[in-house]
Amino acid sequence: MKATTTAQSGSTASRAPRQEGIIKEAIGLTDVKTLRALARQGIEDGAMTAGYKAKVGTVIRLLNEALATEIVCVLRYKRHYFMASGINSLGVKAEFLQHAIEEQTHADQLAERIVQLGGEPNLSPEGMLSRSHSEYVAGDSLVEMITEDLVAERIAIDSYREMVTYVGTDDPTTRRILEGILAQEEEHAEDLASLLKKLDP
Repeated sequence: MKATTTAQSGSTASRAPRQEGIIKEAIGLTDVKTLRALARQGIEDGAMTAGYKAKVGTVIRLLNEALATEIVCVLRYKRHYFMASGINSLGVKAEFLQHAIEEQTHADQLAERIVQLGGEPNLSPEGMLSRSHSEYVAGDSLVEMITEDLVAERIAIDSYREMVTYVGTDDPTTRRILEGILAQEEEHAEDLASLLKKLDP
């Protein structure tokens, strides 16, 4: 009886890897031996493995455009923070500063991802505005400042939505970063729209 049990368990053990291989093949996953072999190829590329499906050059270019957009937004928000004045400016200044800090965080995330993809973050001031999707508009009054920031956020929202669609499932890490930034840009737009209604009903 014991011998039969041992034989059956040995047979089950030998079937398990075969079944696992069949299941992986059926759902389109790469078998472990192939994954191990591929991981040793192009090891100097770090996170960039053979399984990366997006056009890396295009993704890096898009991320550098987004990086320029975020830096321009940081500079515009900082100017508005320092230049905002008047009886209603205190709460608005705090909003400008918070947005500037968050846009800087976005810029850092984008720069880090560019490096992970084997590219270089373009932080050169030369051509920054031409790479940026949003404009740098100073604004004279508090209402103008908020309006220009809201316009810039709306531009960023549409830009990030298009980038998310382009990347799709080919680069899930980049997509996750872009979706996180997009969600925060939408929050910024809502904050600014609320401020605008209060100041300019």
